[in-house]
Amino acid sequence: MRNQTNPSPAPSIDLPIRPPPVPRLDGAAEGAPSDLDDSVLAVRACEDDDEAFAILVRRHSSHLLALAQHLLGNRADAEDAVQEAFLSAWRQLPEFRHGASFGTWMYRIVTNRCLNVLRRPRPVPLDAVAEPPAADSGSSPPRVAETDAATAALIEALMELRPELRACWVLRELHGLHYDEIARVLGASEQTVRGRLSRARCALMEAMRPWR
Repeated sequence: MRNQTNPSPAPSIDLPIRPPPVPRLDGAAEGAPSDLDDSVLAVRACEDDDEAFAILVRRHSSHLLALAQHLLGNRADAEDAVQEAFLSAWRQLPEFRHGASFGTWMYRIVTNRCLNVLRRPRPVPLDAVAEPPAADSGSSPPRVAETDAATAALIEALMELRPELRACWVLRELHGLHYDEIARVLGASEQTVRGRLSRARCALMEAMRPWR
């Protein structure tokens, strides 16, 4: 039976994983062995080391939360998806292949969960892409308004992509994954990934043509 530990307090979301109580997604680890790599921590987590899994949560949560928000377009839905993904990962730890990348494995769990959500018919709020950088003091109000409108158009176009195309574009353009990594995340071939990326880019370029 896994040890029951109390996480140190930190802001943001709690993960409803029992056992063990897992620290909040963006909490800083106090005294955590930050020099250990993911593979070692994953092995320890499989051996009932609750703190090792807690470190993995803290280490990967911000990237996974950004991924989920890029895909779902909604902060609350993104938080739910990441929480559920970590819960699923905790339960599936014995199935994790320790020669693989824990980060890629988590990307796959989160992406699949988000794709399942996206396949349900429902309106999607338009806050999926990070806000544009604040305009400098020399920027004119019309220019700022134009930039905001272009950003909104890009977000809307992204939300209109098929979920599989959106996932490829987000993983490549916003998260910098290589084609082989995206293929592993999505369980598809590299050729399929390249084809989806090409279609996504063409669709977005067409949607943004009025803003060129």
